[in-house]
Amino acid sequence: MQELDDNALLREYVERDSEEAFAALVTRHVNKVYSVALRHARNPHQAEEITQAVFVILAKKSRNLGRGVVLSGWLYQTARLTAMTFIRSEFRRARREQEAHMQTLSNENESEVWPQIAPLLDTAMAGLSETDRHAVVLRFFDGRSMSEVGVALGASEDAAKKRVNRAVEKLRGFFTKRGVMLTATVLTAAISENSVQAAPTVLAKTITAVALTKGVAASGSTLTLIKGALKFMAWTKVKTTAVVGACVLLTAGTTTVIISNRDKPIQGIPKDWTVLIGNLDQWSWADGKINAHSTTGDGLLASSKKYGDVTLSAITCTTNRDACFAIRMQDADNGYFVLFVPDGTPWAKENGSHISLVKRKFGEEVELASFKRQGLAQSAKITVIAKGSRFEVRMNDVSILSATDTTFSSGFIGLRVYGDTTKPCDGTFSKLIIHE
Repeated sequence: MQELDDNALLREYVERDSEEAFAALVTRHVNKVYSVALRHARNPHQAEEITQAVFVILAKKSRNLGRGVVLSGWLYQTARLTAMTFIRSEFRRARREQEAHMQTLSNENESEVWPQIAPLLDTAMAGLSETDRHAVVLRFFDGRSMSEVGVALGASEDAAKKRVNRAVEKLRGFFTKRGVMLTATVLTAAISENSVQAAPTVLAKTITAVALTKGVAASGSTLTLIKGALKFMAWTKVKTTAVVGACVLLTAGTTTVIISNRDKPIQGIPKDWTVLIGNLDQWSWADGKINAHSTTGDGLLASSKKYGDVTLSAITCTTNRDACFAIRMQDADNGYFVLFVPDGTPWAKENGSHISLVKRKFGEEVELASFKRQGLAQSAKITVIAKGSRFEVRMNDVSILSATDTTFSSGFIGLRVYGDTTKPCDGTFSKLIIHE
């Protein structure tokens, strides 16, 4: 059974530092990882660097992976997140053009299916639960039988079949909403036949040699990529435990989470909130307030839980630049921001004091609505309400702007500041309340 072999090889590497065992894992999974990277980067050389980074990460984290890890699924997810880290700072015009083109293509010819679904396959996969994603990878990427999928997931063959079918329907629904009408049979056939391509023949040997050094022999750009990917992976790991350092009240089906400093696991910031962009040193806790300071660009503190309909409220203050709320974030480059730019800040001097609702997609921002007023106080209670496709922003409990947008239906929430050495940013957020 291949999955048992994966875990046995992993233990052999961890316990005996076996180069042969690690090389076998690389050879077994390199095509899948390379294919994920290639779908994102669309450049063979960049895909090779991403692939190398993934296996260095495996070598680094191997001792922390549980005995029951589904390594195939873990490598797929790590490849996706590493590739996203790689392309996050690049201009994604080509990708957007491909998405727009994909939505206009007809589906009459089954030979055209793969070009239509390939650009967004990994985004669709990201919307599945971890177990569903493992099931799809094992069944259609690795070509396992239903009984093998069941063994890998610790379930019966019948349960595995039901899980795979449900996951396929979720994927099919994703593409249907984007204008690609497919039967389950056509969709799974396209994934099975095209999702994994052969990596360059020498890549496995090169990767093994670099990965076994835990990245010491990697290039500077690869080391930077590894560091960024590890941070991204830590942020996107969704925890199922209750929020630590928070008081939770349940009333009439609504969850109110009030951030408090009863427990200070990471400078007073709850354990399920992590720094996505910037450094942890940018954030601190004092007198019941979350404080932020940035002179190096973006600083984003985000939840690991995803929210759909949500109300986020806090007394927000900034004396320079701007302070923001993040809503329905998919990653650092995709989601909504509410910008608070009070009077007296350098940003307000250039753009006027204002509160704006902005959508960021693939790193580019579009203003959906804006409230502009001279003399906007440097401290105000800002409330953001996201319900379905409608957004409302209130200042001191008075509605000031609204907008409708359907791009992102759910995602992470967070707090953001942005500043540089010439225009630093200080912000505070107190009485932070989340209504779900």
